[in-house]
Amino acid sequence: MSERDKDDISADELNRMSDDELVRLGTRLDDVRLVQYAERWPVPGTKMERRALRHVTGWFVLAGVSALALIGVFVFWPYEYLPPGAPGYQVRTLYTPMVGLTFGLTLLGLAVGSVAYAKKFLPQELAVQQRHSGSSSEADKRTVAAEFRDAGTRSGLQRRTLFRRVAATSAGLFGLGLGVMAIGPLVRDPWKHGDSPDSLWRTGWNPINGETVYLRLDTGDPDEVVLVRPEDLRAGGYVTVFPFRETDREEPERLHAALRRADSAVMLFRFRPGTTVTSRPGREDFHHGDFYAYSKVCTHLGCPASLYEQQTGRLLCPCHQSQFDVFAGAVPIFGPATRPLPELPITVGEDGYFTARGDFAEVVGPGFWELKP
Repeated sequence: MSERDKDDISADELNRMSDDELVRLGTRLDDVRLVQYAERWPVPGTKMERRALRHVTGWFVLAGVSALALIGVFVFWPYEYLPPGAPGYQVRTLYTPMVGLTFGLTLLGLAVGSVAYAKKFLPQELAVQQRHSGSSSEADKRTVAAEFRDAGTRSGLQRRTLFRRVAATSAGLFGLGLGVMAIGPLVRDPWKHGDSPDSLWRTGWNPINGETVYLRLDTGDPDEVVLVRPEDLRAGGYVTVFPFRETDREEPERLHAALRRADSAVMLFRFRPGTTVTSRPGREDFHHGDFYAYSKVCTHLGCPASLYEQQTGRLLCPCHQSQFDVFAGAVPIFGPATRPLPELPITVGEDGYFTARGDFAEVVGPGFWELKP
């Protein structure tokens, strides 16, 4: 039928037609020939139909339960770092696998349930249609809408209330789980409790009660304390250091925690004599002679920026290839990072060991929109 013939059908004629008549009209207008169009279950309510419905519903129930488990695991499962052998270590290591398992089961239930429903309950249809070009007429729009309504009616969704609710609930719970995973990391207010030791504005280098904070090496033994002196580092070299307080010796948990805190890792550099170094404004006195200390946490996504080329002063983050010029205040010169690495103010105490003169003057790690320039 030509586009002109379609336009000759008035709105009144379309309004008087039932959905069945609109469906037949739509197939005729679109030059569609139904080779096969048979109901899956010609007799509603049979035992086989109910058994098939229970099978399909079971997949959506699995999806719903898995989605709830996904939310529960993401919110309540222990995720904070624990060293091997510590109480709760085995449970903590299951956090990522459990998130992946519940996420996968949710997708599996929704996918298999949807495919199973289509195979078991949607009408068996085989149609052949000639392709046409041009915009759709009013008759096309009305008949296509009727065809969609007809498909919904023949699929049995309208009379299968329980299944419809289960499927919708499962899909909704999965969407809720995705929302929780997306929004959850953004809920924390970085400006709240700014003076707290756990604030984003404080790291393990923050002075507590005026106690001296030393630069400590990680030897692999969390109970061993090795402090750093200027003569321990050769010219052109660097080491990774962590904060240490003498009172930490009295509490092994604090002694171990200082090595685990993600925002406390610092790289201590000793530049070669005669190296031209440009400090950022306000940080001209943060260094001690040829010794400079910068956060090891990349300001892009928090990976360890630890690949150092001593001749050019370039520090590379291996994750996304951000490069920082430590001869120029650790400003980014390549890659996705946009903020310099924070510099730790250091000095040498009367006992000859390196100490921190205070905490970082800026936030460690990736930037965020609440971060003021």
